[in-house]
Amino acid sequence: MSNASSQQIAVIGAGLMGAGIAQVSAQAGHPVVLRDVTEEALQRGLAGIRASYEKFVAKGRLSAEDAEAALGRITTTTDLGAVAEADIVVEAVFEQLEVKEGVFRELDKLAKDGAVLASNTSAIPITRIAAATQRPESVVGVHFFSPVPMMKLVELVRGYKTSDETLATVRAFAEGVGKEVVVVNRDVAGFVTTRLITALVVEAAKLYESGVATAEDIDTACRLGFGHAMGPLETADLTGVDILLHAARNIYAETQDEKFAAPEIMARMVTAGDLGRKSGRGFYPHPAK
Repeated sequence: MSNASSQQIAVIGAGLMGAGIAQVSAQAGHPVVLRDVTEEALQRGLAGIRASYEKFVAKGRLSAEDAEAALGRITTTTDLGAVAEADIVVEAVFEQLEVKEGVFRELDKLAKDGAVLASNTSAIPITRIAAATQRPESVVGVHFFSPVPMMKLVELVRGYKTSDETLATVRAFAEGVGKEVVVVNRDVAGFVTTRLITALVVEAAKLYESGVATAEDIDTACRLGFGHAMGPLETADLTGVDILLHAARNIYAETQDEKFAAPEIMARMVTAGDLGRKSGRGFYPHPAK
């Protein structure tokens, strides 16, 4: 393993999560290759990183020089072969098993021996993703939270065959980019955090759908009664109703546990395009600023 302070990081997927992971990695001093399938996606990702660094500079949390230096450590490419030199590859593509399996089959062929292959999945069992490779001991879950630069938590997930060395390497990486980690030792669908929030959102949506209480009152109950920073329906709007519906369906398919059976209203909202903040409406209206 190379020096942890200057490991070469490759991030696959330049969406919100991938760009955020590239941003914190570069800020911590790592050279980063950010890969996506189109130049447009890469430019969008880079623009988001640049804007985020500018906010940190404006708030005095980062010097302009350090922001420039961090940006200079990020290179972009549409060529998956660019992972060849990476010590740690973090996949942050669409949350669908078939898509991730396809990426990991390619990474298995292209990444060097000893490279850690990490998935940013929030709900798909790591063992299933690892099975697409010939090196399951090198595959691990590294679940960052959105927005990545602001959220302190990273959930590390051990697949059935993940080695202690792989887990130790990603733990050092995650802590080195300023995160606190929790370790999920048994690779259950949804891990710890996604299971907890999905169960809460599903129950809150059922209460809302059946008219037991308003969205505002359900969220107020959780904030004031349990000390949550945000209520479950506010969280669903922030995360994306579609993303939580997808997570609930993944966990339910794996467990057949009724508490993860999402109510009809979530599917109807997604069909209608009411996805939360990103679409302007979810459980609450979100007028454009």
